[in-house]
Amino acid sequence: MRRLILFSALFLGAGGAFADDYPTHPIRLIVPFAPGGAVDPIARLISNPLGERLGKPIVIYDRGGAGGSIGMDEVAKSPPDGYTLLLDHSGMAYMPGLYRTLPFDPVKDFDGIITAVAGFYVLAVSNDLPVKSVAELIAYAKANPGKLSYGSAGVGSTLHLAGELLKHATGIDIVHVPYKGAAPAATDLAGGQIPMMFGPATALLPLAQAGKIRALAVTSAKRSALAPDLPTMTETLPGFEVVGWYGLAAPAGTPKEVIAKLNGETNGVLQAPDLVAQMRKLSYEPIGGTPEEATARIKVDVARWTKAIHDAGIEPQ
Repeated sequence: MRRLILFSALFLGAGGAFADDYPTHPIRLIVPFAPGGAVDPIARLISNPLGERLGKPIVIYDRGGAGGSIGMDEVAKSPPDGYTLLLDHSGMAYMPGLYRTLPFDPVKDFDGIITAVAGFYVLAVSNDLPVKSVAELIAYAKANPGKLSYGSAGVGSTLHLAGELLKHATGIDIVHVPYKGAAPAATDLAGGQIPMMFGPATALLPLAQAGKIRALAVTSAKRSALAPDLPTMTETLPGFEVVGWYGLAAPAGTPKEVIAKLNGETNGVLQAPDLVAQMRKLSYEPIGGTPEEATARIKVDVARWTKAIHDAGIEPQ
């Protein structure tokens, strides 16, 4: 027993010393998407100043494919030493509901480091639809069951699931129209081909400001500085919150001291005024917080979205 206690003490002491020295060489940040997309700016805005604070560069590796599971699986199976990190995201919470089998477990195979930023979506309607609020939309849909359709970025996308949440929260009957991305759906919304959709703020707010569509609400818990006059969905439907978030995670079992160091330095990065300004241009707000909060967010979101996908009748692939 004395040997076990001595070994444990030595191990914990070594862990602390490891954290003090960490990092001693560059860190890999796996981005589970193809290069050149909308995620790359987020990864760079976080990784560049974080590397400066840590004293070692953080090198981004894009590992797209299979809905993001290729890059995530690579991180899940990497040594838990703090030198391979994942740019995790809200989409990983959909995976257990959308896929029959996954090579990793989003809850068990990662340790959350931090939820870095979160972005909201916008519920908008075409100018032809005679509604000016979420409550009026719900009333109109109930008076015209099955006659309204909503566009999305494809089956299983956040925009699709947001529409399904609206259906189940209100009991309305609206028809899903999947597109190959949010941009063509937004174009058809402005053209009147579809009457409504949830869409990224970056795509829909400019159209609303130009008078081409009518924005009704944002999906964040609080009103956004980007559109302060737009109410939240929760003001009409308490608890209706849909956000897209990005953060950092590590393979399960990464030393807690290393995670704490990464968390503290990233929180520092997120307080920089220039980063806040640049993130807001991308329609994201810095979040920050503790590793425990980041890990809990993954667990809660997986349970929430697995149920939503099941309730929507979406068959796992």
